[in-house]
Amino acid sequence: MKTAEILFFERPFPSANSIVIQDNQSFIIDTGFGSDIVRTEKLLIEAGILPKQLNGIINTHYHSDHVGGNHYFQRQYNLPIAAHLWEGKMVNRCDFESCSAHYLDQPVEQYVVQQLLVDEEEINTGHSVLQVLHTPGHTLGHISLYEPKQQILICGDLFHHNDVGWLNIFREGANSLGRSYESLERLAKLSIKKAYPGHGRAIDDPLVMIDKARERLEKWMESPEKMAWHACKRIFSFTLMLKNGLTKQDITPYLLSCGWFYDFAVHAFHTEPKEFVQPLLDEMIRSKAAIWEQDKLMASAPYEEPDSQWIANDWKPNNWIK
Repeated sequence: MKTAEILFFERPFPSANSIVIQDNQSFIIDTGFGSDIVRTEKLLIEAGILPKQLNGIINTHYHSDHVGGNHYFQRQYNLPIAAHLWEGKMVNRCDFESCSAHYLDQPVEQYVVQQLLVDEEEINTGHSVLQVLHTPGHTLGHISLYEPKQQILICGDLFHHNDVGWLNIFREGANSLGRSYESLERLAKLSIKKAYPGHGRAIDDPLVMIDKARERLEKWMESPEKMAWHACKRIFSFTLMLKNGLTKQDITPYLLSCGWFYDFAVHAFHTEPKEFVQPLLDEMIRSKAAIWEQDKLMASAPYEEPDSQWIANDWKPNNWIK
């Protein structure tokens, strides 16, 4: 029985992984970070995939590391984009909250969503069918894609190998933890042989990883502060990658300008933002999420430095054209 070919591109930060479905209708799922577009295009071409031969883009959710290549592919190759209804509508009306770009200080160039997906919708590629599963938690409009013939799951940032996507109750709702748990419960009922996450390696034991993810969320339910620390470290680490480090004198003014930092300091840790700077720095060093290199705080996870000129353009929804 012929099925679609699935190509998995594990990518270093700041880009998320990309997956290509090759069939009569071919799609790229998640296009990486915006400044990585040259690398993204090269990955495809080296794998024998001409971007102009793709039939479209599917996004698991609208964070910058997953949708950053959308603008280029749409402008250069006229590729249509599919995303969950809730997030697609926000992007199309240039909503200030789109992609959480302002809140997280993560640039995203403008794009337009042509296909607004809903739960249990099916995308027929020719020899396979991708089932759209609404799996909220990491974002409200997060989706996973399930291919039942090969029993393959594309899970975005719902869960990774021995990890889960960070959760933000201040932008995704107070029950984002509960939603994420319910999404994992739903996936646990499927027959899955292999899963492709948004970050890290492909998962050969997906049901085991789903169980581990549920166990972690259960611990967070008992101790929400752990969930908050996980989110803060993930967001700040990504910032350090985008800026290729921050100097000691720049850290405090930068953090105090960030919406996410204010929310977590005041509402999760019940402290004044200025008083939360040092505890966050201490935890970044203690957990080895960051290291000091002379007077700069650097992310410790491997990453490829983004183009500084591209970052300086500050692509955000308030600069998009309606």
